[in-house]
Amino acid sequence: MESKDLPIALGTEKVGKLLMQYAIPAIIAMTASSLYNITDSIFIGHGVGALAISGLALTFPLMNLAAAFGSLVGVGASTLMSVRLGQKDYDTANKILGNVFILNIILGLAYTVVVLSFLDPILYFFGASAATLPYAHQYMVVILLGNVVTHMFLGLNALLRSTGRPQKAMYTTLCSVLINVILNPLFIFVFKWGIQGSAFATVISQVVMLVWQINIFSNKKHFIHLKKGTFRLQRKIVVDSMAIGLSPFLMNAASCVIVVLINQGLIHYGGDLAVGAYGIVNRVVFLFVMIVMGINQGMQPIAGYNFGAGHYDRVTEVLKKTLFLATGVMTLGFLIGEFSPHAVASVFTTDKTLINMASEGLRIVIVFFPIVGLPMVTANFFQSIGMAGKAIFLSLTRQLIFLLPCLLILPMIFGLKGVWYSMPAADLASSVISTYLLVSQFRKFRKPVIV
Repeated sequence: MESKDLPIALGTEKVGKLLMQYAIPAIIAMTASSLYNITDSIFIGHGVGALAISGLALTFPLMNLAAAFGSLVGVGASTLMSVRLGQKDYDTANKILGNVFILNIILGLAYTVVVLSFLDPILYFFGASAATLPYAHQYMVVILLGNVVTHMFLGLNALLRSTGRPQKAMYTTLCSVLINVILNPLFIFVFKWGIQGSAFATVISQVVMLVWQINIFSNKKHFIHLKKGTFRLQRKIVVDSMAIGLSPFLMNAASCVIVVLINQGLIHYGGDLAVGAYGIVNRVVFLFVMIVMGINQGMQPIAGYNFGAGHYDRVTEVLKKTLFLATGVMTLGFLIGEFSPHAVASVFTTDKTLINMASEGLRIVIVFFPIVGLPMVTANFFQSIGMAGKAIFLSLTRQLIFLLPCLLILPMIFGLKGVWYSMPAADLASSVISTYLLVSQFRKFRKPVIV
């Protein structure tokens, strides 16, 4: 094990340079991933139809729940990996890699079996109608059959970043997106596979890149690699990883519940096309959210390593720089969405009714975007330094404490607009809470001993 292979630069290099070095590949990868979701919707909207977009939107809760289990393993393990590398505990770091494999297989298979067994009743509960169910069903069957691959793909990418290889993580995502973008129109427009073609494109692209990831982690020259004796589940690793990963898990699980309520509200007050409008708004919003998540991913190994090494001034510095960048990104999203909503919605469909509904929803949903970066970064920051309790609290605050009551009350007052109003109202409230917790943590970092 050569010292040049160790990510010691995380504790010595300039923080701003490090953040760019780690964040830019992650931003490119997350943006590409979001653009892949957008192009999926565009191909489906133009190649299958407006109701197919609504059918796709109905699958969001299941996709969020799958992402929740993926985060429970991938995000938790990658954060634990960063902290252990900061502590120079390389034996545990290698065992973390092996445990990620086993956990992803177990959780991925369990999720597939359970959801496939009750798929149609679940989709009806989510708001599917006779017109939209076939689209949602066809799409999810293929996605669920490839669920283990998706979990493994995302988990190993998170570990690539945590082990000092952010560019390889970026290339993995970019190549996956490129393969998907090539296969999507081929399967939809040439082979006439409909919405299933889009799902097949997604799974195939991830299978190809998972093989490449496994090859990278099989390189014995790197200090973190796959080897015998690391594939047994270690109780402490599993518990610690899941404790840290519980925050994003709960956030995604709560998102599943919330999206169900949103869809049901939209169906009740606006019909099937209102769900399609949310599908468009969701794709656009997530483009900017994913960019911020990329910045957060760049922050995560830096904050985790330096927190583990006791360099609290560097932890504080990377947090401040991340907040600045996130605020800028979300402000840009606000300006685009407020001033060009019709142009944005028109990219997805030619249906005038759907365009108008999506435009109105987009302008309402992003009204507090300039401050939304704060709670996103704050939750990720606490997660990155292993403060799972605070991260979990912040994750649940927006979804369950604020957004859930709004979705139950505001639509009764404002109808369809009330569903849209609920989202920025929750953003505003969660930003206030995040500011309070962040200021409190900054004060602790100024003390000689971190409590």
